[in-house]
Amino acid sequence: MASIMAGTILSILMLGGALLTGGGVYAIVKKGDRKRGALMIVAGLVMFGNVAISAIPGPDVPMLERR
Repeated sequence: MASIMAGTILSILMLGGALLTGGGVYAIVKKGDRKRGALMIVAGLVMFGNVAISAIPGPDVPMLERR
């Protein structure tokens, strides 16, 4: 049950990161608001980084154990 919830949360974070990054590019290009656009892009990249860190297998994964 916990792994299903974790997958759902990671998926929502990826969608949010994509929307923030796209919105930041839109704010810079179309609206001319560089400060707000840059902050949105940074927030999206932080979300992507959080997902990447969460997706890396930890030392408790059986395939990574040395015998």
